Amino acid sequence: MFANLVNERTQTYKGVKVGFSWTEMFFGFWTPVFRGDFKWASVLVLAEIIFGSFTWGGGAFLVTFIFAFFYNSLYVKDMVAQGYKPADTTSFNVLKNAGYL
Repeated sequence: MFANLVNERTQTYKGVKVGFSWTEMFFGFWTPVFRGDFKWASVLVLAEIIFGSFTWGGGAFLVTFIFAFFYNSLYVKDMVAQGYKPADTTSFNVLKNAGYL
């Protein structure tokens, strides 16, 4: 599912994914980089380096697999903290039912 967020101060609209992040699972830290979420990109890089170095890369895959379950939630919560709000009642209900708000 998708939801729309709007920042009323800057009049910026963003579409966000709700649920499991397939892009995070396949592309790892590149997903937050392309979204401009450098805080979580740096956390992922560090975690992938730490866990991947001890397991010949298997730990890095495990980190991205586990992180894919909750990255979209973290991203939406950071967007709300930056001043974004649901753009319509459908988006509000989707985010509320998913536990993002």
